[in-house]
Amino acid sequence: MLSKSVLFAASLALVISTSYAIFSDCGSLDGSIVSVEISKCATDAKRCILRRNTNATMKITFKSNKESDNLKAVVHGVIMRAAIPFPLPNPDGCKDSGIQCPIQPGSSYSYVTSMPVLSAYPRVTVDIKWELQDSEGKDIICAIIPAKIV
Repeated sequence: MLSKSVLFAASLALVISTSYAIFSDCGSLDGSIVSVEISKCATDAKRCILRRNTNATMKITFKSNKESDNLKAVVHGVIMRAAIPFPLPNPDGCKDSGIQCPIQPGSSYSYVTSMPVLSAYPRVTVDIKWELQDSEGKDIICAIIPAKIV
């Protein structure tokens, strides 16, 4: 059996490695965001600091107000008011994200994905616009996550 100190240390490591990200809602039409968590995100109270050459895991917990057979992730990097599309390796929010589709109204879901922060990315201050869209292309949720790639 594990000692209490080992369990405490393991719990503390999990809390330190995952932090709640600062975010703002950018127009969630058919749902509401409960929380946004990003692993390896050091926050300076204004931005999530993401280190290049690492992987970050993101978890968005949300409540849906609408039924949808599909869920699609759409991501943009917003730099100086210009939204630059960010292609995802798997934009299907019903596949490998922890969500079982169809999405039901009144239910809560946790969307989980891993994203590489490549060493080729420039050191830049960016707002990450993350949308989860329904089968009609409307935002169930839309989050702006202030970030800085270092």
